This record gives sequence, C-alpha cells and structure tokens, in this order.
Amino acid sequence: MDTGLVIIAFLIVVAILVLRAVVHIVPEYQRVVVFSFGKFQGMAGPGLVLLLPPPFQSVPQTIDLREFVVEIPQQTCITQDNAPIAVDFLIYQRVLVEQAKDSFLNIQNFRQAINGIATTTLRSVIGNIPLDDVLSKREQINESLRIKLDEVTHRWGMKVTNVEIKEIVPPRDIQDAMNRQMSAERNRRAAILEAEGKKQSAILVAEGDKQSNILQAEGQRQAQLLRAEGFSLALDKINEAAVHADGRTMTLQYLDALKQLGASPSTKFVIPTEFTNLLQPLIGMTRSPESDAKKLAGS
Repeated sequence: MDTGLVIIAFLIVVAILVLRAVVHIVPEYQRVVVFSFGKFQGMAGPGLVLLLPPPFQSVPQTIDLREFVVEIPQQTCITQDNAPIAVDFLIYQRVLVEQAKDSFLNIQNFRQAINGIATTTLRSVIGNIPLDDVLSKREQINESLRIKLDEVTHRWGMKVTNVEIKEIVPPRDIQDAMNRQMSAERNRRAAILEAEGKKQSAILVAEGDKQSNILQAEGQRQAQLLRAEGFSLALDKINEAAVHADGRTMTLQYLDALKQLGASPSTKFVIPTEFTNLLQPLIGMTRSPESDAKKLAGS
C-alpha cells in the first residue's frame, strides 16, 4: 500500500513537470523563440503555447517587445573646432514584432551592442558640428543620432524611437567664457532697455510740451479773436449811434469838451474855427420867438 502511494505521487510529480514543460502562457508583450533539435522553428505567442519537452524542443527563450531605454554614460567628444566636451544621453528603442527573431538570431547581446555603437556614433556626429551648434542645436543632434543608430540596429530587428541628450559639459575655460558672454549680453540688454526708456520718456515730455504750446497758442488766438470781435461790435455800435446823431447832439458833445477844458489849469485855449459853425445850431436854439417875429415884420 505504501509503495503504491509513492508510485502515484511520483507519477503526479512527473505529470506536473511534463505539463510545465509543455504548456506555456505567454503575455501579450512577449514572444517565445521555438527551436527543434537546435533549428529555429518560429515565434510563438501570445496566449497558450504548447511545446514538446526537451530534447525534442529546447527550453523556450522569451523576447520582450516593450520599449526600453539604454543610458549611455558620459563620453568625451571633440567638436569640429577641436573643443572637447562631455556628453551623455538616453536611447529609447523596442524590438519589432515582425523582426523579433533577428534580435535573437543576429545579435548575441543587443543591449551591450547598442551601447558600443551609440558611443562611436555620438563621436562621429559631434565631430562634424562646431561647439556653438552643439550647445544650441540639441534637437538636431538628437534626430541625427536617432537616424544613424536606427540604420545600424534595424538589422537586429530593433527600432530606435527616440534619442535624448541629458547633459553637455564644455571645458572649464569655455564655461567661464560663456558666463562672461552671458553677463555682457545681459548688461547690453539692460543698457538698451534703459536707453529705450529714456528715449520714450523724452518723447513723452516733448509731446506734452508740444501739446501744451499748441493749447496755449490756441487759447491766445481765441482770446485775440474774441477781443477783435468785441472791438468790432463796439465800432458797429458807435457807427450806429453816429448815424442817428444830429447836429445838436454833436454840439452838446463839443460843449462838454469845452467844459472839461475849462476845468483844467491851462491859461491858453485853442478853439478850432469849425467850432463856430457848430455853435450856429445853439444860437438858433437860444433865439426867442419874438425876435424871429420882428425880423419877419421888418422884412
């Protein structure tokens, strides 16, 4: 009885091991490389995969199809103008589904291989670019690295999706020169802004003075026009009064003028000859009606 139980237990263990060797569950992001007697049979997955146990088929090898990143450590490169700089960057890549077998059959360790090819490609790209462009055109360098790396890794069944430079470190003396240049540029911009502010201020002051002078001139012109209009109205009134004035009115005005002359301390008076003519109406006015009747009777 005990022997029978041991045999049953042994058979159960063997069956479990056989099932584990035959039945495989492959995730969506993986593929299984199938070899039969050392010969490539194909890619299997995802889902439930049934494989023969060794030695009929070898232990399955899985390939991850998810995008992964390879960090390239800092590398010293020489620019086109012979300036040494240190650059480190990241490479984002993934295995192509339709070429997954190439990443297993054509390269032994593609992660290590991409690290080496990235270093040589970086130095080749940086060597054709001046220092100023290396510091200012990262996007172009990233795209150039991506294209060159993708041309090499394509035969390994991989796609380089992106390249990102993390840091570019120029030599110390170049950093100091750049800092001085930046400081001079900031001072230049500050001076330009200050001069522009003064210019705008002077323009505003001049514009204000101009408007003030215009307003003052306009006010003076309006005042002169008003005075001229007042004087013209006064002359019109005088002319209107003079038209209606008769000889008696003018004589009375002359008498009033003589009165004012008599009140002055002068001892000599000059009386124009025309004055006697002006007195004729007054003389006529002072004559009595009786004298006029006598003259008429004598005539």
